[in-house]
Amino acid sequence: MHRNIARVPVRTASVENGRATGITGFVYRTVRGVTRVVGGGLDAGLALLTPALASVPNVPARESVLSALNGVLGDHLAESKNPLAITMQVRHRGHALTLTRAGISEQMPNATGKIVVLIHGLCMNDLQWKTGGAGAIETHDHGAALQRDLGYTPVYLRYNSGLHVSTNGREFASTLKALLAAWPVPVESLVIVAHSMGGLVSRSAFHYGRKARHAWCKSLDKIVFLGTPHLGAPLERGGNWIDIVLGATPYASPLAKLGKIRSAGITDLRHGSVLDEDWLGQDRFEPALDALTLVPLPASVRCYTIAAAIDDGSKTQSVRATGKRLLGDGLVPLKSALGSAVGKHDDPKRNLKFPPENQCVLHGVNHLGLLKASQVYPPLKAFVAA
Repeated sequence: MHRNIARVPVRTASVENGRATGITGFVYRTVRGVTRVVGGGLDAGLALLTPALASVPNVPARESVLSALNGVLGDHLAESKNPLAITMQVRHRGHALTLTRAGISEQMPNATGKIVVLIHGLCMNDLQWKTGGAGAIETHDHGAALQRDLGYTPVYLRYNSGLHVSTNGREFASTLKALLAAWPVPVESLVIVAHSMGGLVSRSAFHYGRKARHAWCKSLDKIVFLGTPHLGAPLERGGNWIDIVLGATPYASPLAKLGKIRSAGITDLRHGSVLDEDWLGQDRFEPALDALTLVPLPASVRCYTIAAAIDDGSKTQSVRATGKRLLGDGLVPLKSALGSAVGKHDDPKRNLKFPPENQCVLHGVNHLGLLKASQVYPPLKAFVAA
């Protein structure tokens, strides 16, 4: 930056990555030497987290830290084979299921022929579906409630949300294949309840599962999406435009590199990418929407969507209330959660066309509240039971 600012403006554009010389250059070479040590020590520092996390007595707290770390750096952790990288698992009551008939029978002796798979979103994990901790007066878990009221056996997917959505989608498809092959009783019904990014992973999994002719695709009856950014998340698009603005001037271009630390999973949220074609052979930090592959909802599956809005649902038209409605649940706008590309600036081909009776908008609920807020369960139960 120093060298770029010091140069004649006419010549700056072609030397945006140049380096200073002389005494200034010596100082910066020293700085670069230090940063190389720090950068090289990143993985060593992350490795120190493994015993540190193991010593944390609170399991939910430990899992929350690990899940957040994977959401932000999960692709790097997996690529570098870091032991902190989360591997995909089907879990029950906080423990991984052994995907064999004998293993599931032993771990879930009361398994029924109706299965509900709950899949979390970015930076989250399977334990966060449950509200209230040890000693809480009242607890709630959508999966446990569906088991109590409708006889569904709940299992929970845990995955590295920092990986590409399509990478997780392929693996989820294979995991469902193994799960249903090992299920100890005949499968009558399979339902997926997916929160946020989990909905994109589910759509991706069905695409690749059907392509591979997996039997579970025929068993899948319903998908209920909770705050899924089908049309993308504006916060990621905003972050991407900041990268572009910083990179547009040679004076600030070095700073743009800092914004590119975020994971592949996060950049997939920009437009709701679900396929490999959306990122293979491309710069994932480029904002181009033209390259996005349009994937409709699976025609053979009944799909439902529950969106949230942080406003209270009143009719006031104040700027503040209108802004809240546009913002949706605080992270995903209503239009994106409803898969409704109907505005004059929208591509109508991206409209997922959820039937009106398959949509629900809840007011006074935020994005994370969709996981466990009490007002979410009645419409969720109704959709699963429909």
